[in-house]
Amino acid sequence: MKKNFMNNLIEEFKKQTGGTIESLKREIGGIRSNRPSTALVDEIKVNYYDQMLPLKQVGAVSIEPPRQILIQVWDQSAVAGVSKAIETSGLGLSANVDGNVIRVFLPELSEERRQEFIKHVKKIVEQHRIQVRHSRDEVNKKIQKALDDKEIDEDAKFKLKEAIQKQTDEANELIEKILEMKIKEINE
Repeated sequence: MKKNFMNNLIEEFKKQTGGTIESLKREIGGIRSNRPSTALVDEIKVNYYDQMLPLKQVGAVSIEPPRQILIQVWDQSAVAGVSKAIETSGLGLSANVDGNVIRVFLPELSEERRQEFIKHVKKIVEQHRIQVRHSRDEVNKKIQKALDDKEIDEDAKFKLKEAIQKQTDEANELIEKILEMKIKEINE
């Protein structure tokens, strides 16, 4: 019972922190940098027959080096909606329409704009660090409750807390690496 409880708690925590890290990757993947990325436009909502769909569901998105994103819209009637969605997305992008193909040119970021994006990325990263800490605190409460209910002993409590803290530290290291890579990408 004790061993099973410990393993389940650790696995549950790993799953939670893994989900938090995946969420972070998706969220900052959509933040503009000097390097074109399909993630920048994939989730832009497009009005398609009175339904709001992510752009990636109405066309194929690809990169055309050095600074272009190419969108091959599958339905000609959706081209105007896709173009409008890109231009009103708040990313400061303009769309050039050529038949079913939309080209989005990414101009070089100014230093001021880079600093704004870095500040925004750091804010998002901090929110995800808080999520990891919150998950750790919730697991620690479960450990304390198990101890109070005499399901585990003091030794098991300390081992569990140690294992959870190790997972927390690993998650925070990974979050830090993701932050460093994104800042490097913005500054390229």
